[in-house]
Amino acid sequence: MTREQGFIAVIPARFGSTRLPGKPLLDIAGEPMIAHVWRRASESAASRVVVATDDERIREALAPLGAEVVMTRADHPSGTDRLAEVAERLGLADDEVLVNVQGDEPLIPPRLIDQVAARLLDDPGASIATLAEPISDVETLFNPNAVKVVRALSGRALYFSRAPIPWDREAFTARPAWLVTDGWLRHIGLYAYRAGFLFEYRDWAPSALEQLEQLEQLRALHYGHAIQVTLAAEPNPAGIDTLEDLERVRDLLTPKT
Repeated sequence: MTREQGFIAVIPARFGSTRLPGKPLLDIAGEPMIAHVWRRASESAASRVVVATDDERIREALAPLGAEVVMTRADHPSGTDRLAEVAERLGLADDEVLVNVQGDEPLIPPRLIDQVAARLLDDPGASIATLAEPISDVETLFNPNAVKVVRALSGRALYFSRAPIPWDREAFTARPAWLVTDGWLRHIGLYAYRAGFLFEYRDWAPSALEQLEQLEQLRALHYGHAIQVTLAAEPNPAGIDTLEDLERVRDLLTPKT
């Protein structure tokens, strides 16, 4: 992946958070969380890194870094809708590629940002690319918070679910704890999109499957768009959802004396 191949990294950063209010501005090793995410994205091959926010405090916090910030509406129902607004404000052509880098992942490897963009650029017929990793334990396989994905020989997604798919008809009714789990894949929520897809997406009504599973990517499959899924080139550390997560990352990123 080179900068000449062209993709834009977009970091949605909402100030409001149910569990951690003001999450993008929480301090980690002397800098706000969003600054760490911006630095990681800037280490990727992205030709442009944009933070999309609905709060002036986030823009002000990033000003010393010279980060590009786009102010967006505060009432978007999802991060994908926010990305669509950014693509429109930037005047992007339909075939331009954006990678959605979550604003609460200060440990995200730049290599994964490059990988997901490259996978979409390599498949002109796909509207989205995303990543997955092998599931290594039974607890994760049966955990509804860990999203599973099955894919075709081409790498394109067949379905995403919170259920343990594919379902092993024999083993799951016997002793699931004995399973060898490397045949299942866990979805990693890092996405690359074509701008034209984003422009269409915001006009679609949610699908029944999306509402049942509470998985936004099922809307794309419902409307006939292909999602390319590739195995992550390296582990993706967990993001920050709780105070415990925050303390873990603070410990990792704070210089030891």
